[in-house]
Amino acid sequence: MPEIKKHRPGPMGLVDALQYRLPAAGWVSILHRVSGLLLFVLLPFTIWLFDKSLTSEVSFEEFTSAFRAGLWIFPAWFVKLVVLAMIWAYLHHFIAGMRHLWMDMFHTVGKEQGRNSAIFTLVSSVLLTVVLGYRLFF
Repeated sequence: MPEIKKHRPGPMGLVDALQYRLPAAGWVSILHRVSGLLLFVLLPFTIWLFDKSLTSEVSFEEFTSAFRAGLWIFPAWFVKLVVLAMIWAYLHHFIAGMRHLWMDMFHTVGKEQGRNSAIFTLVSSVLLTVVLGYRLFF
């Protein structure tokens, strides 16, 4: 009897994943990766902000002026938008990471519990971002 080969698609990229109707846990997984990438890419900006905020009173003034008058060719609203993205990325990555650690520790996660924790992750990261974003912009 001849062996029948199963046709398997290749690796799925992010664009391919967006074609499917993903459950909440799928979105948390994708956004966990996106937030980690965003944190990595914006790490030099984060270090620069941290350095400017702590070095001296003059550098702290440069730090605060970036939020009032802008930075180089970027207006202040754009700097705030980038910082807001960093805030969301940190919060989502942290909460999703805690979710994964919790699931790994207890190994008793069922489908409903996984769905609920994914929804909690999505909602809490957005709500906390809105609260901190309000403080950033107003």
